Amino acid sequence: MLFTRTRQMVFWLLLSCFACFAEARIVIEALPVNLTDFRIDYYIDDSQNLDYPEVRGKTFSETASSTSLGTNARVAWYRLSLENRASQTLDLNLHLPHAYHVQSIRFYEERDGTLVRSEKLNLDQPADTGLMFRGSAIYQLTLPAASSTTLYVRSHAYSHQWFALNIYDLEHSRRALVGVSNDIALMVGMMLALVFYNLLLYFATSKIENIYYSCYLISGLVWIALSYGLVASLFDLYGQAVFMLNLSLITMPIFLLLFMMAIFETRQHYPLEHRCLQFVLVPLCGMFIWGLFDISAALKPASSVALVMMIVTLSVSISLLRKGNPLAKYFLLGHLLFVLFNTLAVLFYKGLIEPNYVASHGVGIGIVLEALMLAFIISHRIRILERIRASQDELKRQAATDPLTRLHNRRYFAATAEALLNQCRAQQQPVAMVMADIDHFKAVNDTWGHAAGDKVIEHIARILKTCSRNRDLPARFGGEEFVILLPDADLNQALQCAERIRSEVERSRFDIGTDAPLHVTLSLGVTQLDTAHDSIQSGLSRADEALYQAKHAGRNRVCFADTPSRTSD
Repeated sequence: MLFTRTRQMVFWLLLSCFACFAEARIVIEALPVNLTDFRIDYYIDDSQNLDYPEVRGKTFSETASSTSLGTNARVAWYRLSLENRASQTLDLNLHLPHAYHVQSIRFYEERDGTLVRSEKLNLDQPADTGLMFRGSAIYQLTLPAASSTTLYVRSHAYSHQWFALNIYDLEHSRRALVGVSNDIALMVGMMLALVFYNLLLYFATSKIENIYYSCYLISGLVWIALSYGLVASLFDLYGQAVFMLNLSLITMPIFLLLFMMAIFETRQHYPLEHRCLQFVLVPLCGMFIWGLFDISAALKPASSVALVMMIVTLSVSISLLRKGNPLAKYFLLGHLLFVLFNTLAVLFYKGLIEPNYVASHGVGIGIVLEALMLAFIISHRIRILERIRASQDELKRQAATDPLTRLHNRRYFAATAEALLNQCRAQQQPVAMVMADIDHFKAVNDTWGHAAGDKVIEHIARILKTCSRNRDLPARFGGEEFVILLPDADLNQALQCAERIRSEVERSRFDIGTDAPLHVTLSLGVTQLDTAHDSIQSGLSRADEALYQAKHAGRNRVCFADTPSRTSD
């Protein structure tokens, strides 16, 4: 029994040792070749100084052909063994679709234990080797029939080791390079459209949150275009200078925090939440300054700072929601989507979950979804402000309007008439005034009641509106008395207007529910103002004198008061 157990232990020990030194082997038996999911070996070079002969003796671990080893694997070696079992030589292309975001790549091709070829790709000088095409590094392989070839690939990343290998025949290689980054171009295009829209909104409204949101969008689209290869694909730009654009990963949350402060007006209404946002904003600004000098080092704590920022912004939005802010629920929804997809991305970048499209593109998806929700928040806020403005306008209208007649009231007339007089004075235009009073109106109320009196007043108000020009200013001056200011009208024009009103009232009959309809008349006083010397008050006094004359002359008539002649002292 003891011998049997010892033999089993030795067997499993030998099996474990064999597994450690065994290579992940890729068997190719015939064309076509379209390999995007297979096993490879990797080794993390913590010293960042190992060369090909030294790394061959190291113990490799196995991983998928698409992998993320995290931010602590700046230099990683990948090994894949290709066995050609076909009866013909195969010409293949090895694609590294994420090569655009690394610092350098080295290829070592080994056959029968002998190095047969090596290539070095420096992303600061990609044209020297001709290995880069639209953001992908392409290494051409020729596999002799019935032979094995081992490839070592050294990847030196700026920050995180996000790596993928694909193996294609020539036809599939061409297909793989068609339509690269179409999904990313769609994301960037959507955000670019939002940028222009919000800049137009800023010019229309002068709201600073539109500027912050536009800057947030610009930072987001720059990072998406850079990190997912659109910049490399469209412009063939790589290396350290382009890697500096990763500063947008820091500016994006800075502008998001500023946007929150502006859209929620935290400084004015939520001082505690404002201080919390400032607490996160300060280290982010420090990271940005740090990144100007050492972007790779500045990005290392980015995940931790992003976690703190997400916690604070979520807490602030929940607090604002509890305090009844109408925009907080929409921001919370958009930010939760952003946090969800960014959490997947962080787990992917740290190598804690298996690579997939959603995880590898999590930051981009989260940015776009949150950007769309922030755009909705801006639009919803504009709608709220329009409702408030409409409500305020309605209150102003009610404050300036007589509720019975819908004519302007005395207070509005006093303020507006003075401005119209000044305007006519500046333009050297004449100004006239008409005052009107319902004859024997007290008898109407006493005989037929106040409801009948209100009908009379409403009807006469409608006649005043009908007989006045659009530029005229009719108003109910009090009780049964009315006044009209006529800009750009002389005394004769005012008299004609007053006569039209008088005759129209005289012809009117009011049905008050009795056999005989009610009949009333109107007395009117007219004057022309001396724009050089008169005020509205002096004009009202003369118009009132003319109205008094009409009353004493028998009512139901129009009288006028001349502008008093003025002599110099």
